[in-house]
Amino acid sequence: MKFVSWNVNGLRACMGKGWQETFNTLNADFFCLQETKLQAGQIALELPGYEQYWNYAEKKGYSGTAIFTKHTPLSVRYGIGVPELDTEGRMITLEYPAFFLATCYTPNAQRELARIGHRMEWDEAFRGYLAGLDQEKPVIVCGDLNVAHQEIDLKNPASNRGNAGFSDQERESFTKTLACGFTDTFRHLHPEETGAYTWWSYMFKAREKNAGWRIDYFLVSDRLKDKIMSTPIYSEVMGSDHCPVGLELDI
Repeated sequence: MKFVSWNVNGLRACMGKGWQETFNTLNADFFCLQETKLQAGQIALELPGYEQYWNYAEKKGYSGTAIFTKHTPLSVRYGIGVPELDTEGRMITLEYPAFFLATCYTPNAQRELARIGHRMEWDEAFRGYLAGLDQEKPVIVCGDLNVAHQEIDLKNPASNRGNAGFSDQERESFTKTLACGFTDTFRHLHPEETGAYTWWSYMFKAREKNAGWRIDYFLVSDRLKDKIMSTPIYSEVMGSDHCPVGLELDI
């Protein structure tokens, strides 16, 4: 099965930059979006063969997630199960006979870590939620997790140490999530690869120079790691400050 995840940084804007062509070309079984920045009724997508599931933020033009799937789920869950954390449309989970698929848009800790407390609260709830799912059946979770885990995951680790997305707190929290029984699929296949990034600042020609960060992930339950076939990063795809990432699983 083929999975794709993409933080589109505003789906309506991305639609004008080739989103539909990318969607058609990648032809995934599951296509997950983060940061749709939409409310219900603001867009009507014609995606023949796909069912659409959306989670909208209460705040207009902010956050939001979606999953487009060729496979009808057994059940759908919106949010992480904590009411005060579920107002920003950050999580969707589809249940299938053999696995759960979740897409997540993790809160940004913001400049000078202004929102780090909220971020840590989210991470703890996220970890607990995934662990609960994992007790029922294997989990595949993707999305913009807003953290570069290791120094190898960003171009300039020294100058970014302590910044949002590369703070000690966020990196340690990600390590804890993996320790709960999850595998970073890209690093599983490419443990030493450098220059593999999924987000670039719009400033300083960062994308042109490939001065980026790998903050978009597919994680799977450890018992699925032997089924990982490929973990492409579609860095050539434009339309957002993030590029799509993929996962092919023998499942």
